[in-house]
Amino acid sequence: MDEVDSVPRPADAVVSAWFRARRYIGDTDRGQILELLYALLRHHARLGWWLARHGREDKPRNRLLAWLTLKEGRTPDQIERLFNGVKFAPAILTGQEHALLVKLQGSTIDHPGMPEEVRLECPPWAADPLRRRFKEAFGQEMAALLTPAPLDLRVNPIKSTREAMLGALKDLGLRAQPSAMAPYGIRVQERPSLASLPMLKSGEVEIQDEGSQLVAMLVDARPGERVVDFCAGAGGKTLAIAAQMNNKGHVVACDVMEGRLKRGAERFRQAGLHNIETRLLAGETDRWIKRHKAGFDRVLVDAPCSGTGTWRRNPDARWRAPEEQGLDNLVSLQGRILASAARLVKPGGRLVYATCSMLSEENEEQVAAFLAAYPAFRVVPLNEAAPRLTNSSHSHYLSLTPARNDTDGFFAAVMRREEARSQARPPIAIRDPFLE
Repeated sequence: MDEVDSVPRPADAVVSAWFRARRYIGDTDRGQILELLYALLRHHARLGWWLARHGREDKPRNRLLAWLTLKEGRTPDQIERLFNGVKFAPAILTGQEHALLVKLQGSTIDHPGMPEEVRLECPPWAADPLRRRFKEAFGQEMAALLTPAPLDLRVNPIKSTREAMLGALKDLGLRAQPSAMAPYGIRVQERPSLASLPMLKSGEVEIQDEGSQLVAMLVDARPGERVVDFCAGAGGKTLAIAAQMNNKGHVVACDVMEGRLKRGAERFRQAGLHNIETRLLAGETDRWIKRHKAGFDRVLVDAPCSGTGTWRRNPDARWRAPEEQGLDNLVSLQGRILASAARLVKPGGRLVYATCSMLSEENEEQVAAFLAAYPAFRVVPLNEAAPRLTNSSHSHYLSLTPARNDTDGFFAAVMRREEARSQARPPIAIRDPFLE
């Protein structure tokens, strides 16, 4: 908890490094530690509220003490026996800590005096934008973000089939079922140790939320085409796109973070995909973009965003920025990235803009601003781009939320770059700013 608070990395990366340095910890203990850590992260604001109410510092040790009392219902004496200072146990309680436990005894984690944002674990910067988006459904959507995320897998069709993987999971004693919407998706009911899943090591499946799988599906990449995943990260969607193409054609996975691309390259090899090239960009205006303008059939822009849609999977993310750079600055960056990446789309090609955000400022409003500035593009409505996806909360775009769809929160807009039309007498020059 100390490291998650102090290290500027996602909690899952901190946890991985922490366990690698402590290989003596067994699988059962690892599972219990993880479960407790993520429970504390999902109750961060409420625990902080209780500590402030009693004039105590909001630090990990105090949060743990408050949790054991308020949520697990342990008595001060029971907690004192846990905090006994022996090997691997927490240090002995101080008198002030014991007094805090006495004050908290008999209370529960929720309190009628809590502001709604605290009770729903919604950070101040996101409360107004999310209320504008969800209106009367705000409470329902925020409550859904406090539940643990399911384990979703995507079958790699280059190596296996969904039926075969469902059978293999059943043989491992796991309950699993086909995903409701994603054609290669599997939802696992339990939370197994990932090390116990041989199909992960063999590249037959990847861990990928069903919503993320649907975003990759909207790219609709065909064998033989040229495709760019402009903000590829570690390559989750790149893998799905390359598999759609049956290993034929050319996929370029771009990112500004070299470490992510290296991790992606390892995953591509493991998955048996050899039609992917990684490309490190210096920024959204890298010279490579200009050299390859109008050269690709499909371009996916999975833009950096506030990550509000992933809060149930990454509960620590809600307490990280965009406060660090400001939501306005983030929206501005998304606009620049989208405009630059659009230059790569050839006439008749498809541009997909996606985020794992549930804020209108990063989604519908971002697309509207882009279309107003670049009339060479038009929206391809969802019922045309993917007729089988009928449960989006938006008529034209893919819009998924945990409460409505039981996926992470995702947004995706499919756009098509119009082909220049030849005109009879007199010829009319069609201005396309991307080719200038």
